Amino acid sequence: MEKPTEPAPLSDAACDTRTSPDPSRGPAPASAPGRSPRSSSRPAPAPRGPHGLSAAPPGPPAPTGPLPALPPLDPDRPGGAGLWNRNFRYFFVARTVALFGDGMIPVALTAGLLGAGRPASSVGFALAAWMGPLAVFVLFGGVLADRFTPRRMMIIADVLRWGGAAVLAVAFATGNPPLWAVYALSSVAGVGAALFQPGVASTVPRVSADVQRANAVLRVSEALMAMAGPAFAGALVGIASAGAVYAANATTFAVSGVCLFLMRLAPAPHDDAARGTFVAELVDGWREFRARSWLWGVIAVWTVYGFAVLGPMLPLTAVLVTEGHGSGAYGMLMAVNGAGSVVGGLLALRLRPAHPLAAGAVALPLVAVSLLVLALGMPLPVLAAGQLLAGGAAAFWLVMWSTTVQTHVPPEALNRLHAYDVAGSLLMVAAGRALAGPVAEAVGAPELLVAAAVVNMGVVVVLLGARPIRRLKRAGLA
Repeated sequence: MEKPTEPAPLSDAACDTRTSPDPSRGPAPASAPGRSPRSSSRPAPAPRGPHGLSAAPPGPPAPTGPLPALPPLDPDRPGGAGLWNRNFRYFFVARTVALFGDGMIPVALTAGLLGAGRPASSVGFALAAWMGPLAVFVLFGGVLADRFTPRRMMIIADVLRWGGAAVLAVAFATGNPPLWAVYALSSVAGVGAALFQPGVASTVPRVSADVQRANAVLRVSEALMAMAGPAFAGALVGIASAGAVYAANATTFAVSGVCLFLMRLAPAPHDDAARGTFVAELVDGWREFRARSWLWGVIAVWTVYGFAVLGPMLPLTAVLVTEGHGSGAYGMLMAVNGAGSVVGGLLALRLRPAHPLAAGAVALPLVAVSLLVLALGMPLPVLAAGQLLAGGAAAFWLVMWSTTVQTHVPPEALNRLHAYDVAGSLLMVAAGRALAGPVAEAVGAPELLVAAAVVNMGVVVVLLGARPIRRLKRAGLA
Protein backbone atom coordinates (compact mmCIF):
# COMPACT_ATOMS: atom_id res chain seq x y z
CA MET A 1 0.00 0.00 0.00
CA GLU A 2 2.61 2.36 -1.11
CA LYS A 3 1.63 5.74 -1.81
CA PRO A 4 1.48 6.16 -5.55
CA THR A 5 3.42 5.48 -2.48
CA GLU A 6 7.54 4.03 -2.21
CA PRO A 7 8.67 -0.60 -1.08
CA ALA A 8 15.99 -10.44 2.08
CA PRO A 9 18.28 -13.50 2.35
CA LEU A 10 17.90 -15.53 5.53
CA SER A 11 20.16 -16.23 8.44
CA ASP A 12 21.27 -19.87 8.23
CA ALA A 13 20.15 -20.87 11.70
CA ALA A 14 17.05 -18.74 11.76
CA CYS A 15 13.50 -19.92 11.41
CA ASP A 16 11.84 -19.45 8.08
CA THR A 17 8.20 -18.75 7.31
CA ARG A 18 8.53 -20.76 4.14
CA THR A 19 7.92 -23.80 6.38
CA SER A 20 5.00 -22.03 8.06
CA PRO A 21 3.12 -19.63 5.81
CA ASP A 22 1.41 -17.80 8.68
CA PRO A 23 4.09 -16.49 11.03
CA SER A 24 1.53 -15.17 13.48
CA ARG A 25 1.25 -18.68 14.88
CA GLY A 26 4.29 -18.39 17.05
CA PRO A 27 7.33 -16.22 16.44
CA ALA A 28 10.73 -17.58 17.25
CA PRO A 29 13.69 -15.62 18.53
CA ALA A 30 16.23 -14.40 16.04
CA SER A 31 19.57 -12.84 16.66
CA ALA A 32 19.87 -9.26 15.55
CA PRO A 33 22.51 -8.53 12.98
CA GLY A 34 25.48 -6.66 14.21
CA ARG A 35 29.24 -6.79 14.60
CA SER A 36 30.79 -10.21 14.38
CA PRO A 37 33.26 -11.07 17.17
CA ARG A 38 36.84 -10.57 16.13
CA SER A 39 38.55 -12.72 18.78
CA SER A 40 40.66 -15.71 17.86
CA SER A 41 38.27 -17.94 19.81
CA ARG A 42 35.57 -17.55 17.20
CA PRO A 43 34.34 -21.04 16.20
CA ALA A 44 35.29 -22.36 12.81
CA PRO A 45 32.70 -21.92 10.10
CA ALA A 46 30.34 -24.78 9.41
CA PRO A 47 30.77 -26.74 6.19
CA ARG A 48 29.13 -24.98 3.27
CA GLY A 49 26.42 -26.47 1.13
CA PRO A 50 24.87 -25.43 -2.19
CA HIS A 51 24.49 -21.67 -2.71
CA GLY A 52 26.82 -21.02 0.23
CA LEU A 53 24.37 -22.20 2.92
CA SER A 54 25.65 -24.05 5.95
CA ALA A 55 25.34 -27.79 5.64
CA ALA A 56 24.00 -28.31 9.13
CA PRO A 57 23.60 -31.86 10.46
CA PRO A 58 20.08 -33.25 10.71
CA GLY A 59 18.16 -32.10 13.76
CA PRO A 60 14.69 -31.31 15.00
CA PRO A 61 12.46 -29.21 12.73
CA ALA A 62 13.13 -25.49 12.90
CA PRO A 63 10.52 -23.58 14.90
CA THR A 64 8.09 -21.49 12.97
CA GLY A 65 8.03 -17.73 13.31
CA PRO A 66 8.74 -14.41 11.63
CA LEU A 67 11.67 -14.07 9.34
CA PRO A 68 14.79 -12.59 10.89
CA ALA A 69 16.78 -9.91 9.17
CA LEU A 70 18.79 -10.67 6.03
CA PRO A 71 22.05 -12.54 6.44
CA PRO A 72 24.23 -11.27 9.24
CA LEU A 73 25.95 -8.17 7.95
CA ASP A 74 29.64 -7.59 8.43
CA PRO A 75 30.32 -3.93 9.27
CA ASP A 76 33.43 -4.03 7.11
CA ARG A 77 31.43 -4.91 4.00
CA PRO A 78 29.49 -2.40 1.88
CA GLY A 79 26.20 -3.61 3.41
CA GLY A 80 27.50 -3.31 6.98
CA ALA A 81 25.42 -3.19 10.12
CA GLY A 82 25.16 0.59 10.45
CA LEU A 83 22.17 2.32 8.89
CA TRP A 84 24.19 4.79 6.81
CA ASN A 85 26.43 2.19 5.21
CA ARG A 86 27.62 2.59 1.62
CA ASN A 87 24.75 0.69 0.01
CA PHE A 88 22.06 2.44 2.04
CA ARG A 89 23.53 5.85 1.22
CA TYR A 90 23.36 5.12 -2.49
CA PHE A 91 19.84 3.68 -2.18
CA PHE A 92 18.67 6.64 -0.10
CA VAL A 93 19.96 9.13 -2.67
CA ALA A 94 18.41 7.10 -5.53
CA ARG A 95 14.99 7.00 -3.85
CA THR A 96 15.11 10.62 -2.75
CA VAL A 97 15.96 12.12 -6.13
CA ALA A 98 13.53 9.79 -7.95
CA LEU A 99 10.68 10.84 -5.63
CA PHE A 100 11.71 14.45 -6.15
CA GLY A 101 11.41 13.86 -9.90
CA ASP A 102 8.03 12.12 -9.56
CA GLY A 103 6.71 15.18 -7.76
CA MET A 104 7.53 17.31 -10.80
CA ILE A 105 5.48 15.30 -13.28
CA PRO A 106 1.96 16.68 -12.56
CA VAL A 107 3.27 20.25 -12.61
CA ALA A 108 5.24 19.69 -15.82
CA LEU A 109 2.29 18.09 -17.61
CA THR A 110 -0.13 20.79 -16.49
CA ALA A 111 2.15 23.67 -17.42
CA GLY A 112 3.26 22.13 -20.71
CA LEU A 113 -0.16 21.16 -22.02
CA LEU A 114 -2.13 24.18 -20.85
CA GLY A 115 0.69 26.48 -21.93
CA ALA A 116 0.46 24.96 -25.40
CA GLY A 117 -3.25 25.73 -25.56
CA ARG A 118 -4.43 22.16 -24.96
CA PRO A 119 -7.74 21.57 -23.15
CA ALA A 120 -7.76 20.87 -19.43
CA SER A 121 -8.97 17.33 -20.11
CA SER A 122 -5.64 16.56 -21.81
CA VAL A 123 -3.89 16.90 -18.45
CA GLY A 124 -6.15 14.26 -16.93
CA PHE A 125 -5.59 11.93 -19.87
CA ALA A 126 -1.83 12.40 -19.66
CA LEU A 127 -1.80 11.64 -15.93
CA ALA A 128 -3.97 8.58 -16.57
CA ALA A 129 -1.51 7.47 -19.26
CA TRP A 130 1.18 7.62 -16.56
CA MET A 131 -0.80 5.96 -13.72
CA GLY A 132 -2.55 3.31 -15.83
CA PRO A 133 0.56 1.38 -16.90
CA LEU A 134 1.91 1.66 -13.36
CA ALA A 135 -1.17 -0.07 -11.93
CA VAL A 136 -1.39 -2.68 -14.71
CA PHE A 137 2.27 -3.64 -15.14
CA VAL A 138 3.42 -3.54 -11.51
CA LEU A 139 2.50 -7.25 -11.11
CA PHE A 140 4.79 -8.13 -14.01
CA GLY A 141 7.44 -5.92 -12.47
CA GLY A 142 7.32 -8.06 -9.33
CA VAL A 143 7.93 -11.27 -11.28
CA LEU A 144 10.73 -9.68 -13.31
CA ALA A 145 12.40 -8.39 -10.14
CA ASP A 146 12.43 -11.94 -8.74
CA ARG A 147 13.82 -13.35 -12.00
CA PHE A 148 16.48 -10.76 -12.81
CA THR A 149 17.13 -9.19 -9.35
CA PRO A 150 15.48 -5.98 -8.14
CA ARG A 151 18.59 -3.84 -8.68
CA ARG A 152 18.79 -4.66 -12.39
CA MET A 153 15.11 -3.98 -12.92
CA MET A 154 15.29 -0.65 -11.06
CA ILE A 155 18.23 0.45 -13.19
CA ILE A 156 16.33 -0.53 -16.37
CA ALA A 157 13.32 1.38 -15.04
CA ASP A 158 15.41 4.50 -14.48
CA VAL A 159 16.81 4.26 -18.00
CA LEU A 160 13.26 4.08 -19.39
CA ARG A 161 12.07 7.02 -17.30
CA TRP A 162 15.15 9.05 -18.15
CA GLY A 163 14.57 8.47 -21.87
CA GLY A 164 10.90 9.41 -21.73
CA ALA A 165 11.54 12.57 -19.68
CA ALA A 166 14.45 13.62 -21.92
CA VAL A 167 12.35 13.33 -25.09
CA LEU A 168 9.52 15.30 -23.48
CA ALA A 169 12.01 17.96 -22.39
CA VAL A 170 13.16 18.43 -25.97
CA ALA A 171 9.59 18.28 -27.32
CA PHE A 172 8.26 20.99 -25.00
CA ALA A 173 11.37 23.12 -25.33
CA THR A 174 11.26 23.17 -29.14
CA GLY A 175 7.54 23.49 -29.78
CA ASN A 176 4.12 22.03 -29.24
CA PRO A 177 4.32 18.19 -29.15
CA PRO A 178 1.32 16.22 -30.44
CA LEU A 179 -0.90 14.80 -27.72
CA TRP A 180 -0.34 11.21 -28.82
CA ALA A 181 3.38 11.66 -28.23
CA VAL A 182 2.81 13.11 -24.75
CA TYR A 183 0.47 10.23 -23.87
CA ALA A 184 2.87 7.62 -25.23
CA LEU A 185 5.89 9.02 -23.39
CA SER A 186 3.86 9.36 -20.20
CA SER A 187 3.01 5.67 -20.57
CA VAL A 188 6.72 4.86 -20.85
CA ALA A 189 7.25 6.66 -17.53
CA GLY A 190 4.41 4.62 -16.01
CA VAL A 191 5.93 1.34 -17.21
CA GLY A 192 9.26 2.43 -15.73
CA ALA A 193 7.60 3.12 -12.39
CA ALA A 194 5.94 -0.32 -12.53
CA LEU A 195 9.31 -2.00 -13.07
CA PHE A 196 10.91 0.05 -10.30
CA GLN A 197 8.40 -0.12 -7.47
CA PRO A 198 8.34 -3.87 -6.61
CA GLY A 199 12.10 -3.99 -6.02
CA VAL A 200 11.99 -1.27 -3.37
CA ALA A 201 10.49 -3.60 -0.76
CA SER A 202 13.14 -6.31 -1.09
CA THR A 203 16.06 -3.89 -1.41
CA VAL A 204 15.51 -2.18 1.95
CA PRO A 205 16.33 -5.32 4.01
CA ARG A 206 19.41 -5.94 1.86
CA VAL A 207 20.93 -2.51 2.45
CA SER A 208 20.10 -2.11 6.15
CA ALA A 209 20.08 -4.45 9.12
CA ASP A 210 17.62 -2.12 10.90
CA VAL A 211 14.65 -2.37 8.53
CA GLN A 212 12.23 -0.26 10.56
CA ARG A 213 14.70 2.58 10.96
CA ALA A 214 15.52 2.49 7.25
CA ASN A 215 11.82 2.61 6.35
CA ALA A 216 11.27 5.52 8.72
CA VAL A 217 14.15 7.51 7.19
CA LEU A 218 12.87 6.79 3.68
CA ARG A 219 9.36 7.83 4.71
CA VAL A 220 10.62 11.15 6.04
CA SER A 221 12.48 11.69 2.77
CA GLU A 222 9.36 10.80 0.76
CA ALA A 223 7.30 13.35 2.68
CA LEU A 224 9.87 16.08 2.15
CA MET A 225 10.22 15.32 -1.56
CA ALA A 226 6.43 15.29 -1.98
CA MET A 227 6.53 18.93 -0.93
CA ALA A 228 9.81 19.92 -2.58
CA GLY A 229 9.22 18.37 -6.02
CA PRO A 230 6.05 20.29 -6.97
CA ALA A 231 7.38 23.50 -5.40
CA PHE A 232 10.62 23.30 -7.39
CA ALA A 233 8.74 22.47 -10.59
CA GLY A 234 6.39 25.41 -10.10
CA ALA A 235 9.29 27.80 -9.57
CA LEU A 236 11.14 26.42 -12.60
CA VAL A 237 8.08 26.82 -14.82
CA GLY A 238 7.87 30.43 -13.70
CA ILE A 239 11.45 31.26 -14.67
CA ALA A 240 11.89 28.87 -17.61
CA SER A 241 9.41 26.42 -19.18
CA ALA A 242 7.84 22.98 -18.94
CA GLY A 243 10.73 21.69 -21.03
CA ALA A 244 13.15 22.78 -18.31
CA VAL A 245 11.09 20.90 -15.72
CA TYR A 246 11.24 17.72 -17.78
CA ALA A 247 15.00 18.20 -18.21
CA ALA A 248 15.34 18.38 -14.42
CA ASN A 249 13.05 15.36 -14.15
CA ALA A 250 15.27 13.38 -16.52
CA THR A 251 18.33 14.35 -14.46
CA THR A 252 16.79 12.91 -11.29
CA PHE A 253 16.30 9.53 -12.97
CA ALA A 254 19.86 9.58 -14.29
CA VAL A 255 21.19 10.24 -10.79
CA SER A 256 18.98 7.47 -9.37
CA GLY A 257 20.20 4.96 -11.97
CA VAL A 258 23.86 5.79 -11.33
CA CYS A 259 23.43 5.41 -7.57
CA LEU A 260 21.74 2.03 -8.00
CA PHE A 261 24.52 0.93 -10.36
CA LEU A 262 27.14 1.84 -7.75
CA MET A 263 25.49 -0.31 -5.07
CA ARG A 264 27.35 -3.54 -4.31
CA LEU A 265 24.91 -6.11 -2.97
CA ALA A 266 26.03 -9.57 -1.94
CA PRO A 267 24.22 -12.28 -3.93
CA ALA A 268 21.14 -13.65 -2.19
CA PRO A 269 20.68 -17.46 -2.05
CA HIS A 270 17.47 -17.23 -4.11
CA ASP A 271 19.06 -15.16 -6.90
CA ASP A 272 20.24 -18.32 -8.67
CA ALA A 273 17.22 -20.46 -7.83
CA ALA A 274 15.52 -22.37 -10.62
CA ARG A 275 12.60 -20.42 -12.07
CA GLY A 276 9.39 -21.58 -13.64
CA THR A 277 7.51 -19.89 -16.43
CA PHE A 278 6.43 -16.28 -16.09
CA VAL A 279 2.80 -17.26 -15.51
CA ALA A 280 3.81 -19.98 -13.04
CA GLU A 281 5.76 -17.48 -10.96
CA LEU A 282 2.84 -15.06 -11.01
CA VAL A 283 0.55 -17.84 -9.77
CA ASP A 284 3.13 -18.90 -7.18
CA GLY A 285 3.21 -15.33 -5.88
CA TRP A 286 -0.56 -15.46 -5.48
CA ARG A 287 -0.25 -18.70 -3.48
CA GLU A 288 2.34 -17.09 -1.22
CA PHE A 289 0.00 -14.13 -0.82
CA ARG A 290 -2.98 -16.28 0.18
CA ALA A 291 -0.90 -18.40 2.56
CA ARG A 292 -0.44 -15.52 5.04
CA SER A 293 -3.69 -14.55 6.70
CA TRP A 294 -2.29 -11.36 8.21
CA LEU A 295 -1.02 -10.24 4.79
CA TRP A 296 -4.12 -10.83 2.70
CA GLY A 297 -6.27 -9.68 5.60
CA VAL A 298 -4.64 -6.25 5.73
CA ILE A 299 -4.63 -5.84 1.95
CA ALA A 300 -8.29 -6.91 1.67
CA VAL A 301 -9.23 -4.33 4.31
CA TRP A 302 -7.02 -1.77 2.64
CA THR A 303 -8.78 -2.10 -0.70
CA VAL A 304 -11.95 -0.88 1.05
CA TYR A 305 -9.95 1.84 2.81
CA GLY A 306 -8.36 3.01 -0.42
CA PHE A 307 -11.68 3.13 -2.24
CA ALA A 308 -13.84 4.70 0.49
CA VAL A 309 -11.34 6.84 2.42
CA LEU A 310 -8.10 7.60 0.58
CA GLY A 311 -9.80 7.90 -2.82
CA PRO A 312 -12.36 10.61 -1.95
CA MET A 313 -10.15 12.38 0.59
CA LEU A 314 -7.79 14.18 -1.81
CA PRO A 315 -10.28 15.52 -4.41
CA LEU A 316 -12.86 16.53 -1.78
CA THR A 317 -10.24 18.27 0.33
CA ALA A 318 -9.02 20.15 -2.75
CA VAL A 319 -12.53 21.27 -3.73
CA LEU A 320 -13.84 22.24 -0.30
CA VAL A 321 -10.70 24.05 0.87
CA THR A 322 -10.20 25.88 -2.43
CA GLU A 323 -13.84 26.99 -2.56
CA GLY A 324 -13.90 28.03 1.08
CA HIS A 325 -10.42 29.45 1.66
CA GLY A 326 -8.66 29.76 -1.71
CA SER A 327 -6.00 27.77 -3.56
CA GLY A 328 -3.24 29.22 -1.38
CA ALA A 329 -4.86 27.72 1.70
CA TYR A 330 -5.08 24.34 0.00
CA GLY A 331 -1.38 24.44 -0.83
CA MET A 332 -0.63 25.32 2.77
CA LEU A 333 -2.69 22.39 4.07
CA MET A 334 -0.86 19.98 1.78
CA ALA A 335 2.44 21.29 3.13
CA VAL A 336 1.16 20.77 6.69
CA ASN A 337 0.15 17.22 5.76
CA GLY A 338 3.68 16.63 4.51
CA ALA A 339 5.08 18.02 7.75
CA GLY A 340 2.85 15.57 9.62
CA SER A 341 4.32 12.74 7.54
CA VAL A 342 7.78 13.83 8.63
CA VAL A 343 6.66 13.76 12.27
CA GLY A 344 5.14 10.29 11.82
CA GLY A 345 8.34 9.01 10.22
CA LEU A 346 10.47 10.44 13.03
CA LEU A 347 8.17 8.84 15.59
CA ALA A 348 8.59 5.49 13.84
CA LEU A 349 12.36 5.94 14.18
CA ARG A 350 12.04 5.81 17.97
CA LEU A 351 9.11 3.50 18.74
CA ARG A 352 9.53 -0.29 18.48
CA PRO A 353 6.09 -1.73 19.26
CA ALA A 354 5.93 -5.45 19.92
CA HIS A 355 2.86 -5.71 17.65
CA PRO A 356 3.58 -3.25 14.80
CA LEU A 357 0.36 -3.71 12.81
CA ALA A 358 -1.76 -3.18 15.90
CA ALA A 359 0.26 -0.08 16.79
CA GLY A 360 -0.15 1.29 13.29
CA ALA A 361 -3.90 0.65 13.38
CA VAL A 362 -4.20 2.56 16.66
CA ALA A 363 -2.85 5.65 14.87
CA LEU A 364 -5.38 5.55 12.01
CA PRO A 365 -8.34 7.16 13.86
CA LEU A 366 -6.42 10.44 13.52
CA VAL A 367 -7.17 10.29 9.78
CA ALA A 368 -10.89 10.27 10.62
CA VAL A 369 -10.37 13.45 12.66
CA SER A 370 -9.13 15.30 9.56
CA LEU A 371 -12.16 14.11 7.57
CA LEU A 372 -14.64 15.21 10.22
CA VAL A 373 -13.23 18.71 10.75
CA LEU A 374 -13.35 19.23 6.98
CA ALA A 375 -16.94 17.96 6.78
CA LEU A 376 -17.97 20.30 9.60
CA GLY A 377 -16.45 23.34 7.87
CA MET A 378 -14.11 24.16 10.74
CA PRO A 379 -11.75 27.19 10.60
CA LEU A 380 -8.49 26.95 8.71
CA PRO A 381 -6.25 26.45 11.81
CA VAL A 382 -8.38 23.46 12.84
CA LEU A 383 -8.17 22.05 9.30
CA ALA A 384 -4.39 22.43 9.47
CA ALA A 385 -4.27 20.55 12.77
CA GLY A 386 -6.34 17.78 11.20
CA GLN A 387 -3.96 17.52 8.23
CA LEU A 388 -0.97 17.38 10.57
CA LEU A 389 -2.53 14.49 12.50
CA ALA A 390 -3.58 12.66 9.32
CA GLY A 391 -0.13 12.95 7.76
CA GLY A 392 1.57 11.67 10.91
CA ALA A 393 -0.83 8.76 11.35
CA ALA A 394 -0.54 7.63 7.73
CA ALA A 395 3.26 7.79 7.80
CA PHE A 396 3.47 5.81 11.05
CA TRP A 397 1.14 3.12 9.70
CA LEU A 398 3.11 2.83 6.45
CA VAL A 399 6.42 2.36 8.27
CA MET A 400 4.88 -0.35 10.50
CA TRP A 401 3.32 -2.08 7.49
CA SER A 402 6.40 -1.91 5.25
CA THR A 403 8.69 -3.19 7.99
CA THR A 404 6.34 -6.06 8.82
CA VAL A 405 6.11 -7.20 5.21
CA GLN A 406 9.86 -6.95 4.64
CA THR A 407 10.74 -8.95 7.76
CA HIS A 408 8.04 -11.65 7.64
CA VAL A 409 7.81 -12.53 3.94
CA PRO A 410 10.41 -14.87 2.40
CA PRO A 411 12.82 -12.86 0.24
CA GLU A 412 12.24 -14.97 -2.87
CA ALA A 413 8.54 -13.98 -2.86
CA LEU A 414 8.80 -10.43 -1.53
CA ASN A 415 8.87 -8.59 -4.86
CA ARG A 416 5.76 -10.36 -6.16
CA LEU A 417 3.80 -9.94 -2.94
CA HIS A 418 4.70 -6.26 -2.77
CA ALA A 419 3.52 -5.91 -6.37
CA TYR A 420 0.09 -7.35 -5.45
CA ASP A 421 -0.10 -4.82 -2.62
CA VAL A 422 0.80 -1.86 -4.84
CA ALA A 423 -1.50 -2.92 -7.68
CA GLY A 424 -4.53 -3.32 -5.42
CA SER A 425 -3.91 -0.02 -3.65
CA LEU A 426 -3.44 1.97 -6.85
CA LEU A 427 -6.52 0.57 -8.56
CA MET A 428 -8.85 1.10 -5.61
CA VAL A 429 -7.59 4.60 -4.78
CA ALA A 430 -7.95 5.57 -8.45
CA ALA A 431 -11.51 4.21 -8.52
CA GLY A 432 -12.36 6.10 -5.34
CA ARG A 433 -11.04 9.34 -6.75
CA ALA A 434 -12.93 8.89 -10.00
CA LEU A 435 -16.25 8.31 -8.22
CA ALA A 436 -15.78 10.93 -5.48
CA GLY A 437 -17.09 13.79 -7.64
CA PRO A 438 -20.31 12.16 -8.89
CA VAL A 439 -21.13 10.71 -5.45
CA ALA A 440 -20.45 14.07 -3.72
CA GLU A 441 -22.80 15.77 -6.20
CA ALA A 442 -25.49 13.22 -5.43
CA VAL A 443 -25.29 13.11 -1.62
CA GLY A 444 -23.15 16.13 -0.72
CA ALA A 445 -19.41 16.42 -0.06
CA PRO A 446 -19.73 16.80 3.76
CA GLU A 447 -21.93 13.71 3.94
CA LEU A 448 -19.43 11.71 1.88
CA LEU A 449 -16.59 12.80 4.16
CA VAL A 450 -18.55 11.71 7.25
CA ALA A 451 -19.18 8.34 5.59
CA ALA A 452 -15.45 8.06 4.86
CA ALA A 453 -14.69 8.78 8.53
CA VAL A 454 -17.10 6.02 9.57
CA VAL A 455 -15.43 3.57 7.17
CA ASN A 456 -12.04 4.66 8.55
CA MET A 457 -13.11 3.72 12.07
CA GLY A 458 -14.60 0.46 10.81
CA VAL A 459 -11.28 -0.45 9.23
CA VAL A 460 -9.50 0.22 12.53
CA VAL A 461 -11.97 -2.06 14.34
CA VAL A 462 -11.39 -4.85 11.79
CA LEU A 463 -7.59 -4.51 11.94
CA LEU A 464 -7.58 -4.67 15.74
CA GLY A 465 -10.25 -7.37 15.86
CA ALA A 466 -8.54 -9.79 13.46
CA ARG A 467 -6.33 -12.01 15.62
CA PRO A 468 -3.62 -12.79 13.00
CA ILE A 469 -3.17 -9.06 12.40
CA ARG A 470 -3.46 -7.85 15.98
CA ARG A 471 -1.14 -10.47 17.47
CA LEU A 472 1.56 -10.55 14.81
CA LYS A 473 4.79 -9.73 16.60
CA ARG A 474 7.78 -7.76 15.46
CA ALA A 475 10.40 -10.00 13.83
CA GLY A 476 12.88 -11.25 16.40
CA LEU A 477 10.48 -11.31 19.36
CA ALA A 478 9.65 -14.59 21.02
